[in-house]
Amino acid sequence: MDRQQEYVLRVVEERDIRFIQLWFTDVIGTLKSVAIAPAELESAFQEGIGFDGSSIEGLARVFEADMIARPDPSTFQVLPWRGEHLGTARMFCDILTPELEMARTEPRSVLKRTLARAASMGFTFYTHPEIEFYLFRGEEARRGELIPIDNAGYFDHVPRGIAADFRRDAITMLEQMGISVEYSHHEGGPGQNEIDLRYADALSTADNIMTFRTIVQEVAGAAGHHVSFMPKPLIDQPGNGMHTHLSLFEGDRNAFFDPGAEFQLSTTARRFIAGLLAHAGEITAITNQHVNSYKRLWGGGEAPSFVCWGHNNRSALVRVPLYKPDKSGSARIEYRSLDSSANPYLALAVILAAGLSGIENELELPPGADDNVWELSDTERRAAGYAPLPSSLQQALQQMEESELVAQTLGEEVFDFVIRNKRQEWQEYRNQVTPYELKRFLPST
Repeated sequence: MDRQQEYVLRVVEERDIRFIQLWFTDVIGTLKSVAIAPAELESAFQEGIGFDGSSIEGLARVFEADMIARPDPSTFQVLPWRGEHLGTARMFCDILTPELEMARTEPRSVLKRTLARAASMGFTFYTHPEIEFYLFRGEEARRGELIPIDNAGYFDHVPRGIAADFRRDAITMLEQMGISVEYSHHEGGPGQNEIDLRYADALSTADNIMTFRTIVQEVAGAAGHHVSFMPKPLIDQPGNGMHTHLSLFEGDRNAFFDPGAEFQLSTTARRFIAGLLAHAGEITAITNQHVNSYKRLWGGGEAPSFVCWGHNNRSALVRVPLYKPDKSGSARIEYRSLDSSANPYLALAVILAAGLSGIENELELPPGADDNVWELSDTERRAAGYAPLPSSLQQALQQMEESELVAQTLGEEVFDFVIRNKRQEWQEYRNQVTPYELKRFLPST
């Protein structure tokens, strides 16, 4: 037994932890959990916990259903909302086959494989997400009405405001679980908020995003609110993005930093951006996985709609932010299409794979966009080479189906499941008769 496992066993005993939740996600990004008693913990570390993988979306077929969840002791945290008495803790799991091999169908293992590929090239991948969400009045939300908890706007300071109290409580819980927060503020829509997590390695970031969603839902439920990470819940208001800052390190050196280059972007950084641009359409069905995602991408509100990059240009898909020139460690890029409903493991995996492809193939970075891309005409955008992102889930799936990069990154099983699952979502969406259609075509009297 290693030291981390021994530490977990000691804390469980000292703090009288009575339940340990083992967490993992399905392919769509839904959090799954099973609780075990402390007496089973040592066995779980050694042998794992068996379960029916065929009952989890995308994890296994019926005839190969037996799977094993083995907890990762490095992710152990006590859940602060469960209280001190008879407490509950959680750990993320590695999902294994009965032969104790990593399951190729589990999202966390997909990201681990891609990170291992980056490591073989000498890189560590760091990420920093800006997570947006809406808070709605809970009683009305349960009746299907989305009424924001306030009418505040971007960066508004509302004394004694509900949102400020909510963010304070959520951040307190995040920090109690060892998740550091950089910023928090009211976003542009009524009832919309943003909390930015501090830079971490990509696997920790993905785990932190899943924990973040759970904590925000717990705090909202305790206060009688309803939280939504839906990409575009309100028609005339901004959508929920998850702009994510990215950087590669070689040891302690930021591989994206070159003090003598334009914008201090190294050749590695420029090729990474070029890879993102080259594969942007192919990976969009993963970074923006729902039919509703495309109402955000093509609905304004600073969501990117075209494939281009720019220095501090918030209309571009990839933005090179301003940062302190004397801090080489802060050199980074920002990928802006991601929304808050994405499966973070798969999304970070395909983003990293696209960037690494640019490095491996020594792709040249096209000229950056200096203009507001939304305000250009179609003719001007075509002349500049700014291709549109997919405008629907159907278009995104068509591009993903032809992508060798996404297929190799996800693995055949996950790739095929995502295609099937999203085709079904698109078909179900197409079959709907919407309130817009009823209002448009039925008599008003």
